[in-house]
Amino acid sequence: MNRICQILLRPSYASNLATTARTVPVLTATRRWYSADAAAPPAALDKDTLEKLVRTNKVVVFMKGNPQAPRCGFSNAVVQIMRMHGVPYDAHDVLENEALRQGVKDYTDWPTIPQVFINGEFVGGCDILMQMHQNGDLIEELKKVGIVSELLKAAEANDAAKK
Repeated sequence: MNRICQILLRPSYASNLATTARTVPVLTATRRWYSADAAAPPAALDKDTLEKLVRTNKVVVFMKGNPQAPRCGFSNAVVQIMRMHGVPYDAHDVLENEALRQGVKDYTDWPTIPQVFINGEFVGGCDILMQMHQNGDLIEELKKVGIVSELLKAAEANDAAKK
């Protein structure tokens, strides 16, 4: 976790973030979170149910907590990356439902949370998303599903202003 915070707070990111913070509008997109019914949660979630969940939006995140109150550092890092890029996404709190938590791990055969899906396909966890953010691959993956990163918009606006 410390390493993730250090990476996010590197001077190059901090200056990028400061510039972007002035140019990125606040998102008001509706976010959806999974929560168990008032009744007891199901013992297990089947593959079809999880398939529907990962296809509810272009970007879906299974995390600990929710975007307004992440309950783990790795989930928080994913939320911060999504905010920097201005990505609308569905977030599902796995701490609300143990069946969801275990079900998504079984579905992806990936042992850790958070888990990020783009266009219904599993991308990876925090480490993979961080790497994609750093090397620019995340911008390209978002473009493929019709999402233009706010960081890209800001960079293009800066380039246009310099000309």
